[in-house]
Amino acid sequence: MFQTFANYYDKSHPVTLFVLLVLSLYFIAVNWTFFYRFFSLNQWISTENQSLESLLLGSYKIPDFAYLSHFTKSSPRLSPALFDMASYAATKEATKGLMFLSVVASTTPFIGLFGTVVSILDTFDHIGQASGTMSVIASGVSDALVATASGIFVAIFAYTYHQILKRKAYELSGLIRMQGDALLSKEG
Repeated sequence: MFQTFANYYDKSHPVTLFVLLVLSLYFIAVNWTFFYRFFSLNQWISTENQSLESLLLGSYKIPDFAYLSHFTKSSPRLSPALFDMASYAATKEATKGLMFLSVVASTTPFIGLFGTVVSILDTFDHIGQASGTMSVIASGVSDALVATASGIFVAIFAYTYHQILKRKAYELSGLIRMQGDALLSKEG
């Protein structure tokens, strides 16, 4: 297996190797972003669920650990506008990292394609300098397609992670809105 990687490294164009390095770094960053945000959002959702349960079970005060407590302490009067502002602030906080995942999901196939095009051009250049058979062309093209496959691979993970985190942010925003509605209904 190590010999296969060594052969690929020897045959590949430096630009293609650089593209694969960039895609590898993207893949690491995408996974780190996802797992960090996923676990922090899950914890936050759990906290907000506890707060909502407390309100629904008859509490007239938002618990101190809830996100809304920061807003209710700063304002003497509860209002829909206050809770809208809290919901927007929570959504902004919860969606951090989504733009990065979206950009990676949309650009990595093109980065991989760039590496493939450069490798194919390099293969045709070698064919033009020497008599090339179909096996030389097939070998060069198959090696070149690794970059495109890598770009698509990273994009699949980035897009999937983006959708999961987007759904978590939506769930969190809903929990905060429900808490605000519960507080307003108790006050009215």
